[in-house]
Formats: sequence, structure tokens, C-alpha cells
Amino acid sequence: MLSIRQLVAGYGSITALKSIDLTVPEGSIVSLIGANGAGKTTTMKTIMGLIRPTSGEICFQDQNITGQPVHQVVSKGVSLVPEGRSILSQMSVLENLEMGAYLRRDREVQHDLQKVFQRFPILEERKQQLGGTLSGGQQQMLAIGRALMARPKLLLLDEPSMGLAPLVVAEIFKVIQEINQEGTTILLVEQNVRQALKIAHYAYVLETGRMVLHGPADAVANDPKILEAYLGGRRVG
Repeated sequence: MLSIRQLVAGYGSITALKSIDLTVPEGSIVSLIGANGAGKTTTMKTIMGLIRPTSGEICFQDQNITGQPVHQVVSKGVSLVPEGRSILSQMSVLENLEMGAYLRRDREVQHDLQKVFQRFPILEERKQQLGGTLSGGQQQMLAIGRALMARPKLLLLDEPSMGLAPLVVAEIFKVIQEINQEGTTILLVEQNVRQALKIAHYAYVLETGRMVLHGPADAVANDPKILEAYLGGRRVG
């Protein structure tokens, strides 16, 4: 579904991605892991068109989307849940969700809104509440719900568990698996490496802008270097 080849991108004179390759097969969960500053968020932003790459190619469903503006990338079927959630704090929960469907012209928007409310009942209870007054976990649910309102084929999730309590993290990961099982392909950037590798089918490891390892998630999880660097030497169960 997504194919990245020899992608180079960065910020001004700083090169954050150094000729990376990455593939996300349709129907899969692919996890991208690495330390802070490795280039994970830059990868997500470049896919979405928020950063224009220096060179390389990004193809989505065999269409070259390299450097296309965000609204065109979204209209093709890619949605991003950004790091830090970036909800519209002075708009209501309902308005945030409606903004997720801004580019849609079909008649299924209300149907999808009800699906979001079924997935996250607390959002329906608080649909008139300002987004900025929700708890961190509720804001993350809102950010995911907003992205789903665009009806994506590929969902990019950037650090969805950041700053959340363990029980909420467990719920978010359960939802990610459910979304995938219902047919949405997922590229996941996640600081909780153990959880990310548990639910992923395939994984890539990014270090200072270069891909240093990739393979089936269980194999990556049990690689000695990954065990030592990210998992405290303990294997993923």
C-alpha cells in the first residue's frame, strides 16, 4: 500500500532522513521504532506532505505522492494522528470530528460519526464539550476518531500512547488492533516499543536517520541489539 524509496528529508541544512526505504503492505500493522531524534516523526510528516523531501519517492497504492500537499494526500486515503494529538482545543468534540471529514462529499459521514461514537462512547457523552477540556486519554481518542472520519485506507499513528496512564495505553492499543482488523492499514510510530512490537506484523528500526534493521516484528523484538537498546534485555512475550 505504501512504498518509500531512498527518501531524503530534513529541516533546512539538517538532514533528518538519509535515503530510507520502507514498505507497508495492505492490511498490515507496520511499526517504526527508534530513539528520540531518529527521524520517526519526520518520516510521518514527509509522507503526509508536511515536509517536502530533498529526494526519493513516496508511492501510495502505486501513485506517486511525493511532495504533494496535505489535502491531496488525505483525499487519496492517508490520515495522520500526530504526535501530541493536535486537537482543536477551542472547538467541541463534535466539531473536531466533523473537521476530520472536511474533504468528504459522500453521504456516509453521519454513519462514520456514529461508528466513532460506538468505538469511543465517552466522545458521544462529551460531544458538546471543548476538546481542550478533555483528559489526555480522551484527547487521544478524539484524535484517532478525527482521523478515522476521513475514512483512511492508511492510518499513520505517531506516538499514540505518549503521556497516557497504563490502563488507557492498553485500551488505545486494543483499538489500534481493532481498526486494523476492520481493514485499515497502519503505520505506527511508538515509544512503547514492547507494545508496538506485540501488535505489529513487521517492524523497522531507525537510528539517526538511517534504517538499521527491519523484519517480522517478532524477529526484530528478539534481536539482541533491540533487546538491549529498547527492551531492557527482556524478550517480548
